[in-house]
Amino acid sequence: MATFTESEASTPSSSSTSTTDHTTIGLILSKTDTIHSFLNSASSSNIPDILRQSELSLSSQQSLPYQSLRSIWTASDPNTRPSLSLLLRGSSFLFTSPRPRQKSEELKARLRKLEDLADRKAYAELVKDITPKEEPEPFSSYKDQLGFGRWLQFFNSFTFALIQI
Repeated sequence: MATFTESEASTPSSSSTSTTDHTTIGLILSKTDTIHSFLNSASSSNIPDILRQSELSLSSQQSLPYQSLRSIWTASDPNTRPSLSLLLRGSSFLFTSPRPRQKSEELKARLRKLEDLADRKAYAELVKDITPKEEPEPFSSYKDQLGFGRWLQFFNSFTFALIQI
């Protein structure tokens, strides 16, 4: 059983046969004699033309995507095709990862803005003990306004009573 590395799956070989391109995502199989003979026999069977073209391109590669092999296997005659486990026996598997998603410029700008906001908040938390306290605006709350109103009412009543005496 030959070893099969990611570099074999993503770089073309120097010979006339090439490996799968690096845009293939998912499970990649190394080609064995069983897979090669199945692909050759599938080209002569009654499969759709699109799968036949796919089969011809796969037969010249050292490795192939599982999805393509599975679609050819499914389309071939169930009485003549080998079992899938027999077909895959001896093949090496390689899972490829999709490329990471690229962030849009709008998202990058928003992330920078949020990072700046978080930095400012962390800095304010760090220096809260040494910065001067801001005095609240007088009568900014309902409680302050109500207290002032009661005091004003008491003062007016006291002043009226003093004048009357």
